[in-house]
Amino acid sequence: MDIHLLLDNLTNPALLFFFLGIIAVRLKSDLEIPANSSKFISLYLLFSIGFKGGQELAHSHFDFSLLWSLVFGILLAAIIPVYTFFILKKRFNIYNASAVAAAYGSVSAVTFVTAISFLELQDIPFDGHMVAVMALMEAPSIIVGVFLLSACNKKKSTVNYGGIMKHAFTNGSVLLILGCLLIGFLASEKQAAGIKPFTTDIFKGFLAIFLLDMGISSGKKLQSFFEKGWFPLAFAIVIPAINGVVVAIISQWVTPDVGNRFIYAILAASASYIAVPAAMQLVNPKSNPSLYLPMALGITFPFNITLGMPLYMAVIMAT
Repeated sequence: MDIHLLLDNLTNPALLFFFLGIIAVRLKSDLEIPANSSKFISLYLLFSIGFKGGQELAHSHFDFSLLWSLVFGILLAAIIPVYTFFILKKRFNIYNASAVAAAYGSVSAVTFVTAISFLELQDIPFDGHMVAVMALMEAPSIIVGVFLLSACNKKKSTVNYGGIMKHAFTNGSVLLILGCLLIGFLASEKQAAGIKPFTTDIFKGFLAIFLLDMGISSGKKLQSFFEKGWFPLAFAIVIPAINGVVVAIISQWVTPDVGNRFIYAILAASASYIAVPAAMQLVNPKSNPSLYLPMALGITFPFNITLGMPLYMAVIMAT
């Protein structure tokens, strides 16, 4: 791993705000971001990424390579839950195994946003259609996770896969980023320039405040997590690292662009702690949120934005 790349990432102000949030929890400070403000900032980040992605997509050529990029992302989201489920089933019951597998097959929009900031820091471009790839990777993992649960459950029950798919795509974060992607695609450059101060100029400032909030949330999740033994901790680091490194290597046969390959790697390595938990509450209520939420938010997210991103970039540069 390039030590300079690692140091650049660890001294990124947005990431340092994340550490500040964790430190505040450990010091038992009353520092917090109001819930309404936190929700607004998360909506803003998704809005900005979606809109800018749509603008980039408008300048892309629609060909086989673009279609293959979307298919590759969907395949990743469908394959990762399968192999992780059978690893998890050796330690967890099928309800928790399917929920964790779905979370790690799905993606984290916040990790995606942080990855884009990382690329901008390195002046590495990426294609606008990668925003669509991210949005399309939400649903397949949820479907596969529920299918695996149904297939392994001795108490067979009827599963409404149409309802699951609808919920996956009408989830607020997915709907917003897809909608903004379409709006950005339709808007002309002149029209987009009118809101550029909002979509671009203040982005990094809002990202820093949001990561401060994520640091506070992660710090709270970590407090009770270590009581669950070594396996969840090891899984939440090792599996994302393997996914990220493997995809960083094989993505060279999908696209030659460094920025796109990096985003594929970080998407494969990330875990959902918004869309999947919401879906699991509806279709898999016997799963334990206090297990998969701390794994995704308290362990995998900090790992990816500190050590993971420089690792995946180093692998890409070496292959």
